Amino acid sequence: MKRIPPAFALLAALLFSGVAAAADKPNILFIMSDDHAYNALSCYGSKINKTPNLDRIANEGMRFDNCMVTNSICGPCRAVILTGKYSHLNGFIDNRSRFNGKQLTYPKLLQKAGYQTAVVGKWHLVSDPTGFDYWEVLQGQGPYYNPKMLSSNGVHDYTGYTTDIITDLALTWLKETRDPNKPFLLVYQHKAPHRNWQPGPKYLNMYDGETIPEPETLFDDYENRASPAGEQEMTIARHLSPDDLKLTPPRNLTKEQLATWNAAYEPKNKEFEAAKLTGDDLVRWKYQRYIKDYLRCVASVDDNVGRVLDYLDESGLAENTIVVYTSDQSFYLGEHGWYDKRWMYEESFRTPLMVRWPKKIKAGTTNDALVMNLDFAETFLDAAGLPIPAEMQGRSFLPMLEGKEIPDWRKSVYYHYYEYPQPHRVAPHYGVRNARYKLIHFYNTDEWELFDLENDPHELMSVYDDSEYAEIKNELKAELNELRKKYEDDGTVVQFDKEGNVKKS
Repeated sequence: MKRIPPAFALLAALLFSGVAAAADKPNILFIMSDDHAYNALSCYGSKINKTPNLDRIANEGMRFDNCMVTNSICGPCRAVILTGKYSHLNGFIDNRSRFNGKQLTYPKLLQKAGYQTAVVGKWHLVSDPTGFDYWEVLQGQGPYYNPKMLSSNGVHDYTGYTTDIITDLALTWLKETRDPNKPFLLVYQHKAPHRNWQPGPKYLNMYDGETIPEPETLFDDYENRASPAGEQEMTIARHLSPDDLKLTPPRNLTKEQLATWNAAYEPKNKEFEAAKLTGDDLVRWKYQRYIKDYLRCVASVDDNVGRVLDYLDESGLAENTIVVYTSDQSFYLGEHGWYDKRWMYEESFRTPLMVRWPKKIKAGTTNDALVMNLDFAETFLDAAGLPIPAEMQGRSFLPMLEGKEIPDWRKSVYYHYYEYPQPHRVAPHYGVRNARYKLIHFYNTDEWELFDLENDPHELMSVYDDSEYAEIKNELKAELNELRKKYEDDGTVVQFDKEGNVKKS
């Protein structure tokens, strides 16, 4: 799709093409969970859990096997998706940032084109949502139980499990609030399965008596790589807290909820205390406690997404509704001995993406192109028949959804992570990945890593200093420099004035 100049030309085009053709436009349901690893989705081959409802989206649509993020951390991923711009150009580089809501975003453009727009659930961008006719979002990170939800008309208190409540709000808007004569954008975003992985009442005993398979790299020693891999603070062995491990109960439960919680965890905790585990046995116990709670949270998301899919089917909306499921980024499920995300290593760099649109997408298809969360905004606008602003940096992959190839599609992707030193002491880095190789630069210490993903899929051996890879290394360095120029990443981060305009240096 051709680019057009921003601002007045874009708005004029929207007004011209807008509401008259709105009835022919697809609805868009964008579902995003927080920290959902592709390794915890059965449609991606999970060996540790089943996700039958989420699998429906992949089985009835398209699964993307190489969807990458630009910056593997919660708030920045959300800002990239909204703006179609890298973190250094949207100003939200880490979770200490505040999103400038006066920026151009895809919900604003859909709204101007006649879409009803709504967001419910996790927001995590500090400033209030803009570009939405209706919004009700968690305050900050939000709790797993009894959340306070912030809306345009104040704060609402809810009692219950947050994943269920977010779904209730989404369904109420779909069934009772929206105008059925207009196309809709519903951004439906879960807190789960974010740390500290508190399961809902129905799932507290799920996986009891089972042993979840361990990842091959649970006891990684971080040898043969740059120093940051061994200096982080996100190991299952040393960095999970008593709250993470449920050795202490949550603090904001009702009496009834606390009684249910204690009935599930107190016997397990007494058994653990009596065992007096040490060494690898203790790490294994921590892994089992962590991964079961994580998967219990995923099960709740799966069930709730199923509720929404059922409504789309029953109401006749499914045929012309684009359903997208993704996570803000992926997550470590014990790989390399870790939890959390942040790294350019595969488990957090590559995120799940499934898209269902019965009117356009052939069921059960897969795609291995290098797509990014940078492309979501452009794809939504393209699907709605709208022009793509020149300032957006991604590309629409709409033709891929329709089974077509895009001959000049990207062959490599660029990544840049900023947040340091806390939390987790993951060193800032940027890098490039193509179909086989990955080059990472930890620029604070000027250390490099190069991985051959075909021969070393777990990224355990950097070959940066291996003479056999000298030509590959030089090619990737040149590609990295080109991508930094293309995406205007010169090491500076955009600043905005009080009116939301970019400050001129």
